[in-house]
Amino acid sequence: MTRCRPSRADRGRTQAGAAVVDFVLVSMVLVPLVLGIVQVALVLHVRNTLVAAAGEGARYAATVDRAPQSAVIRTRMQIDDALAARYADDVSATTAVVAGVPTIVVRVRADVPPLGLWGPGIPLEVEAHAVEELLP
Repeated sequence: MTRCRPSRADRGRTQAGAAVVDFVLVSMVLVPLVLGIVQVALVLHVRNTLVAAAGEGARYAATVDRAPQSAVIRTRMQIDDALAARYADDVSATTAVVAGVPTIVVRVRADVPPLGLWGPGIPLEVEAHAVEELLP
């Protein structure tokens, strides 16, 4: 009984196109994974920037002779410089008493679009507090 072996040319033809299929299969797993990591990084960056801007605004308004409205203005300026003006649309500042101490509370609400481009976003709400300075 003789056994037919495929020639070298035939073996090369049976593997033709396998690299393309492998690339597509691996890409279907890797692309969503990479995009998910980029989205998480974007959301964390925006959140950390909003927290820093709210804290800066609260500290600014907590100084002597400043109104809570100055916190809103300062926070919006910080957000606009660091990110974009669309993230500074919903900024509010109020005074509150926390543990018997007067404080300035700054709240920022923003939506982070998927991958920073389009669609309904991921809602973020951050808050910062600063103790008000009082005249002696």
